[in-house]
Amino acid sequence: MTASLPSSLLRERRAIRTLSLPGLIRLVTEIDDNGPISRQRGSLQGALGDLTIGQLRHAIDTARDLGLIHAREHALARYQLTASGKDLGEAYDTAARWARTRELPSRTSDFVARVQHALQMQAGSPEHPGAATEPSAPPQALSEWLKAHPRVLHQDVARSSDAAEESGHAA
Repeated sequence: MTASLPSSLLRERRAIRTLSLPGLIRLVTEIDDNGPISRQRGSLQGALGDLTIGQLRHAIDTARDLGLIHAREHALARYQLTASGKDLGEAYDTAARWARTRELPSRTSDFVARVQHALQMQAGSPEHPGAATEPSAPPQALSEWLKAHPRVLHQDVARSSDAAEESGHAA
């Protein structure tokens, strides 16, 4: 039996698990890379067509709850990143670059899988037991982001009925 973990570590792991959701990674990086998503009908699904409606809804709700996006109903640009969202986009890019240079989790992995792998290493996931011993792992970008945005550590993001579907990889 293992000793219980300190509450701060549990909060960090929960936050990292939330930040590892494929739909959230895709939403934040899409807006970060290509700018705001317009309010025109179908533009969200057009930009993120590889996600299901449930994954999109969950990603938007989570991003709003964490203060990562502004969702303005009547603005021309409906979904925009906040400063926190822009910083997270940079942390995701850093994590993906780090994983790509190490061919993690595999040489042919996509962006989302690379980000998830790097973030899970940060969380000390049991699937990545050697991560803590690697000197450059995990990327410091996420630690710095969590320190700069502590709200995420204390946020209890509500799980939707689509959370189980969302926890898988997006195409």
